Amino acid sequence: MDYGLALPNFPDGASTEGIEAAAEVAQRLGWSTVWTTDHVLVPNDAREDYGRIYDAILTLAWVGAKYPRIRLGTSVIVIPMRNPVVVAKQLATLDALSEGRAVAGIGIGWHEGEFANVGAADRFHVRGAFLEETINLWRHLWSGSREPFHGRFHDIVDFAFEPLPVQQPLPIIVGGRDDRALRRAGRLADGYHSSAVGPDGYAKRLVVVAGAAEEAGRPVPWLSARVRVEFQPASEGYAMRSTPEEIAVEVRRFAALGVTHLALYFGTTDPGEIVALAERFDREVAPIV
Repeated sequence: MDYGLALPNFPDGASTEGIEAAAEVAQRLGWSTVWTTDHVLVPNDAREDYGRIYDAILTLAWVGAKYPRIRLGTSVIVIPMRNPVVVAKQLATLDALSEGRAVAGIGIGWHEGEFANVGAADRFHVRGAFLEETINLWRHLWSGSREPFHGRFHDIVDFAFEPLPVQQPLPIIVGGRDDRALRRAGRLADGYHSSAVGPDGYAKRLVVVAGAAEEAGRPVPWLSARVRVEFQPASEGYAMRSTPEEIAVEVRRFAALGVTHLALYFGTTDPGEIVALAERFDREVAPIV
């Protein structure tokens, strides 16, 4: 199993010290990827979780300059409330500056109020179609093509786009739990990235992802999961929790499904705690998986 670390770029308590400590320990332990969480301007009902959040792409640029051996992923960036051409430029630039380390994790979002707050209320109910077109648009721009692009939401005829990503293709992974998102990952994406679901739930989602890939004549995409880790007894929501042995069992169950990457989230913004928990996982869990 390949491991990554979800950076503490949110919520209250998030700091540059915590983000840097997490990135440093991930690179030092030889984990492959660090991931950022995305929101921009959530209403107050989501403030506890996302009221304080460092920008997903800018944070990765900062981390990538300091830690040159770690891959840089978004888990996941909400595309339909943004200008996709601007995000295409940001991700291509990140990939070029980091010499090919970007991973574009994307999703459709869930909070209608946030869409309204950023002036994108009209896209909320068509956000799935918008995301699908964005994937096609990005691949067109990142390929270096100068041919026009005609879509439902974008009509681009006369343009020049550089720098191109170092990676050809720059990997696009899709997150989500709805069947439409799962089919989208199977039909269009390079990978599927889950969040807050265990192996049993993932297995059910994988049936949909794999079925859509087969219908499209494509291989099953790369499989990853973002999972919370707790070295303590049960609490709310899914986590790989309790003893190292019990956590290792969950890792093996993910691996048995074909999941090859786990983005570990330790649920704290404290720099010392992040380092200690990551080191404990690497010392007590990883060797027995």
